[in-house]
Amino acid sequence: MKFEISAQERKQARHPHEYFLVNLITNHILVFVGLLGMARDKPLLLLIVPTVSILILGYLLYRARRALKTDPWFACCHWQLCARRSRFFIGMIAFMGLVVLGLILSAGGDVKALKPGHYALGGVAILPTMFSVLVLIIMESDAVHKANLGEVPDWLVKKYPRPEG
Repeated sequence: MKFEISAQERKQARHPHEYFLVNLITNHILVFVGLLGMARDKPLLLLIVPTVSILILGYLLYRARRALKTDPWFACCHWQLCARRSRFFIGMIAFMGLVVLGLILSAGGDVKALKPGHYALGGVAILPTMFSVLVLIIMESDAVHKANLGEVPDWLVKKYPRPEG
């Protein structure tokens, strides 16, 4: 649904999506690719990416809860949209982490003892997470655009009705 929203509120509504996009593009693509070059010698460096991501996603969830009490309705709705997508992405990171942890434990806890088959299974675990990064980049870019236009998805309007006045 489209609403007449002030420029200030539209700007506030863009913030959660922009933070999420910074996490997805900078952290999960640029930093990850940069760390891949060092992963052969120091594979645990790759843990920087999910750690930073969980910190940012945790902030987004915290801020979305706070927005329910402090932010204008339109911005609050966009925080809730971003929080929903953040929870999904945390689930994807948790799935990937559990599979990778299982592979490391199956190799006796020694990362250097991993065999090519372990790496293949690890790639299968990482693939859905990386695919979700790409899909979420598209969805969040669209959400920034919709915030600029003053639009809120219908399901959000039903869940968080606009206050009277």
